[in-house]
Amino acid sequence: MTTRPGDRTEPARVVGDAYDALAAVVRPLGDEESWLPTGCTGWAVRDLMFHLLADARRALVALHTPAAGPPDRDAVTYWTDWAPDPVGAAHGRRYNRVAASMFLDFGQLKEVCLETLAAAARAAAAAAPDRPVRTQGHVLTAGDLMTTLAVEATVHHLDLTVGLPDAPGPSATGLAAVRATLDGLLGRPVPYDWGDEHYARAATGRTALTLAERRALGADAARFPLFS
Repeated sequence: MTTRPGDRTEPARVVGDAYDALAAVVRPLGDEESWLPTGCTGWAVRDLMFHLLADARRALVALHTPAAGPPDRDAVTYWTDWAPDPVGAAHGRRYNRVAASMFLDFGQLKEVCLETLAAAARAAAAAAPDRPVRTQGHVLTAGDLMTTLAVEATVHHLDLTVGLPDAPGPSATGLAAVRATLDGLLGRPVPYDWGDEHYARAATGRTALTLAERRALGADAARFPLFS
């Protein structure tokens, strides 16, 4: 899902939609809801919110970190570095749990999360999508970076609402970006009648594949999860 030359609005709109949808979930939460479980093993809502805050901060840094060299990743190949890693996942769970616990008042975490998501969305809207930027050891166009941010926000939106059944769902544009990314990693449209949310969960290891789904995927079933 590489940004088209001259398209200065589409990636920014997608990440803005994804962040607005997240903010709609986060804004009404109180301390009690902050302890509910999420779709990320070992993380409560507040732990996942700290992770989302860190990702929005990374977005702000990356969007203001121009790169001299050409891109070595796009919106799809960026995810090839994010294969399942049990050791790294365990370290990440511990780090976010400890870091989130430093906010003794959940309201403070919520406020800084909301304002940082909004700031990152504004920075995306102001960025030229074809400008190379640097993040996590790679160079992407700003537009492709925005798409990766929208994908991460949308998948974690689904994680965040596991214990919040009445919360609003992810944005349609964010889910479409997730589907396009997963199809790109798979190398073809998924050969199964999956809705966007189920595809996002199944292809990232959050939902186990059924026997029928494995049969439909054939040899590609062994490649799941496509990223985690």
